[in-house]
This record gives sequence, C-alpha cells and structure tokens, in this order.
Amino acid sequence: MMPAERIKLLIVDDSALMRKHLRQIFEAEGDFDLAFARNGREALEQAGAFHPDVVTLDVNMPEMDGISCLRGLIDSGSDARVVMVSSLTERGAEVTLRALELGAVDFIPKPDGTVSLSIDKISRLLVTKLRAAARARPRRAHRLRDRMHAQRLEMEQRAAAGAARRAATSAGVAGLVLIGVSTGGPRTLEEILPELPADFPWPVVVAQHMPASFTGVFAKRMDSVCALEVVEVGQPTPLVAGHVYLGRGDADIVIERRLGRLAANSVRSDTSLWHPSTDRLVTSAIEILPAASLIGVLLTGMGNDGATAMTGLRRRGAHTVAESESSAVVFGMPAELIRMGGAELVLPANSIARQLIAWSRRDR
Repeated sequence: MMPAERIKLLIVDDSALMRKHLRQIFEAEGDFDLAFARNGREALEQAGAFHPDVVTLDVNMPEMDGISCLRGLIDSGSDARVVMVSSLTERGAEVTLRALELGAVDFIPKPDGTVSLSIDKISRLLVTKLRAAARARPRRAHRLRDRMHAQRLEMEQRAAAGAARRAATSAGVAGLVLIGVSTGGPRTLEEILPELPADFPWPVVVAQHMPASFTGVFAKRMDSVCALEVVEVGQPTPLVAGHVYLGRGDADIVIERRLGRLAANSVRSDTSLWHPSTDRLVTSAIEILPAASLIGVLLTGMGNDGATAMTGLRRRGAHTVAESESSAVVFGMPAELIRMGGAELVLPANSIARQLIAWSRRDR
C-alpha cells in the first residue's frame, strides 16, 4: 500500500495557546508536516522557505493582518491554499468574505471563550476542512471588481424591473431554482448570480453552508452586485420572481405553501452535518411542486449534501446541473451528484447562469 500523501501546513496565529492546541490536533493526525508563524510578516517568510500546501491564516494579528498577508502570498506566486480563521462577528464576516473574494478557499470559526474547550468542539471540522483545502483549486478575484464598476447600471436595471416584480407577486411563481453550495461558494455564486437579469422569471433559493453571522452580510454583499434582489431568509418569506433567497446560517431553509402562496422559511437545523442543508431544501420543494417546475444546481463543496435529493429530483424529470471539476474549488458535492447519475448537465460555473436562463424561459 502506498503511504498517504503528506500535507504541509503553515499555522499563522498570534496566540501561543492557539498554536499549541492546533499543533496537538494536527500532529495526532500523523500526515501533516507543520510550521508556525505569529503574524503575517513571519508567515510570508515561512511560506518562502517551507512551501506549504495549506495555510491557516488568522484575520486579526499584529504587524501584518490576515488580509495583507493573503495579498502577499498571492503576489509572491505561492500556490498554497489559504483557510481564514475568523471571529463570528459581522466585522469578521465582512473581512472573511473579502478574503474569499481575493482567493482564500475556505474559513473556519475562531473559538470564543476558553480556547481549549472551543477547539475540541471544532477539531474534526478543522481537520476535514484542511484536508479538503489541500485538494482545492484556488480562484483569484477578477470578475467581481468589474461588476462593482458596473453597479450603477445594474441598479438602474433593477429599478426598471420593479413593475415586473410586482406583477410577478400577484401572478404567482411558475417555478424555482434550488442551489446547494459549500466550500468555495461565495466566489462561485459571484460568478453565477450577477449574470442573471433583473427579469429572470423564477425565484432562486440558495443553501450555502455558512454560520448565521455570515449569511446576512453575504446576502447584502451579493445584493450590491446583482440585478436580482438578494435577501437572507430568517422567517417565512413569500417567493417572488426577481429575487434570490439565501438561507440563514446554522439553520435550514425549506419551501412551504402559506395561504396558497409559495414561501421560503428558516427552520431549526436537523441532524445532518452541514447547514443550511441542500438535501432538506430540495426535499421540501419536491413535496410541494411538480418536478417540471424545479431546477436543481449543485456547486462546489466537500461532502455529498444535496446529491441524494437532486438525484431524486432528476429522476422525476427536473433539470439538474452539477458544477464541473474544471471550475469547482472542491469537487466533492457535484462529483457525488454526477456519480449517482443525477446531473443532467455538467458545466463550469461561468456557463451555469446562461443555462438557467434558457431552462426557465423555455416552454416546459
């Protein structure tokens, strides 16, 4: 049997206690080679000598913070996969989303309170995420900034579509697009959702694996670059064309029928590993709507959330698409959908919006 491939991990954190606990976790795994740095400046020096596969990068550090260090790694040509270590605050979410836009592949929550107790709770998640990061395909920011320059035009387009949205509210909803996404999701959604026009005829409902403190910030960020209106769902919300509905983190988002109208709702998370759960979102939609009025999209992410439910959706006659390996940061979730025979099409992220437009407007 061939020995397992070793992973070179650089841990960057100004807390000696945090570095100690992370050392214990990853040394116990047996296949990590470790190096450490106390701040971004040391990290850049270590990266040049150690050539890590993965870097865990604290957001807030003295001398050089995490964002500046990330930029330095990118500018130096390092191919290390960067995982941000972020506090679960609105400010932490904003900085982390900026890091993901720049090219970080994932983030992990920074333990609050007693480090030794908190780190034990997330140790398995840490290891799982860093193993996935070692296999991830980093993607650097380029297109979102162009969209930010065109924001005024998009806002004008959104305003012009207001009457169409009000008409859609009274006329009801013909169908839904259901999107499941995890690791690498923010960058991938930034390639897809801004390409949907303001008159896109179906509501879009997204289960993006994220903490609750992040999804509201992410929804506002996406709303600023999309022609569609992007909102976080934290309570029963009627579904209207021209909108994207992002499930609140640390909960699940489901489709319901309330007073004869379709609605999205945030409900207590179930026992599955990832939330908001794609499987639960898709299953709830299948129970209410015919398959012909549903489109399933499974994007980048580790694990298999959504693969089973979307395979069932496809077998009932719905359209489904899996993101291709060529663009996926982590090919786990879409690969599982493909393996199960549940993907009608396999497309790179930059081709998915065009396909959604074609499907939603075609007589079905």
